[in-house]
Order: sequence, then structure tokens, then C-alpha cells
Amino acid sequence: MNQTNRVLEMTGIAKHYGSGEARVDALKAVEFHVDAGELVALIGPSGSGKSTLLAIAGALLTPSAGHVLLGGVDITEAPEDARTTLRLEQIGFVFQGSNLISYLTGREQLLFIGILRGLPRSDAEERADRLLAELEMSERAGHYPDELSGGQRQRIAIGRALMNDPRLILADEPTASLDSGRARQVVSLLAKEVRERDKGGVLVTHDERLVDLCDRVVHIEDGALVSTDDVASAPARA
Repeated sequence: MNQTNRVLEMTGIAKHYGSGEARVDALKAVEFHVDAGELVALIGPSGSGKSTLLAIAGALLTPSAGHVLLGGVDITEAPEDARTTLRLEQIGFVFQGSNLISYLTGREQLLFIGILRGLPRSDAEERADRLLAELEMSERAGHYPDELSGGQRQRIAIGRALMNDPRLILADEPTASLDSGRARQVVSLLAKEVRERDKGGVLVTHDERLVDLCDRVVHIEDGALVSTDDVASAPARA
């Protein structure tokens, strides 16, 4: 794909902790990218570096070496206040446990992000209601997290991640606590939003049964990328 459509570009990414004999290399000269409209699955065993790579992509960690470009802009050495603004305005996160605020309803979860983003109240309400409708959660929007199923909570989490209209969506094991049916539903929703809204998406998962829903699969082991597979030739998506 033309690199003008590249949402995320990571070159020569290394991350180490400690020094000397105690040094641990979490990532080793990783090259990774995501294009607009593409959902990339990042898979590998526990401790392989998946979550570290995602944290660096999301401006939560600074690499020991290498560069991170978001929309063509190098954010590697951005100061913390700029990184905070970047996360709020351009990056959407979906986590394993949904991380919803217990005392906010589904709709309020989305509105809270809209307010942080600085949207006028009416615009935030319109956007939240549209996202909830697209995620088929309008009828459950007034319920609190403990009144929702695991799959419903993750739908709300996806809506919250999209509330700031991010360029990049990062999902770290979002289906780990779900059964296979709900897991496919959640990843299908993520894929739909990424493709229809021309965003970049990264899905970290242990579940290789979900990779057919993605566009590309990147395998990581011991902090290094070992292979990249195009899913285009795989069996039709369920």
C-alpha cells in the first residue's frame, strides 16, 4: 500500500531493561507498520513482547532505540504532555477487562471521553448515540457495567475507544475473558470499524482462531518479529 496511507510506522524498535548481565531485551530491532483500513493481528507466546510493542505504539512507553511515526509524524521523543494529548486525540485503546468506570452507564462512558476530548456537549451526545447504535448497544446504553455481559462491556469499550475518532486503535487481548462466540463478535466489530472508518488497528491475541478476521498476522517471539502472513488468501471470514 502507498505509504501515504500508513497510520503507524515503527522502525528499529528496541526496548531493554537493566544493564550488563542483568539486561533484559524485551524488543529487538522490530520493524512494524499498519495501514489505513487494516486490522493487524499480533500473536506470540506470553513474554514475547506483544504488549510492550503495543505500549510503545500507543505512546505509553518510549523505546530504547528506533522511531515511531503516527500519521507520518515522529512521536518517539515527544514530551509527556504532548504524548498525553496524542493518546487522547489520535489513539483508542481497548483492554482485556474493558476497564469501564463502575459508576458510569454505557452512554456516560462514551460521553466522558467526549468531554475530555473537548467536544461540545451536543456533539458528544450525537457521536455517542451514533456509535452505540452502530454497536447495537442503544437499548443497553443506560445500564451500568455490572448489568452488562462480557461481550456487551467490550462493545461499550470499543465505542469508548472510537469516541475520540482516533487514527489508531490498539486492542490488547480484548477477548481473553470471552467465550469463542463473543470473542468473534468483538473482533468482527473492531474489524468493521477499522475498515469502514479507514483507521489502523492492532489486535494482540493468544487466540489464533480469530486471525481470519484480520487482514494480516504478525508473529513475535523473544522480542523479535519472526513472520508476517497476509490473511487475504485464507478461508472466507465467518
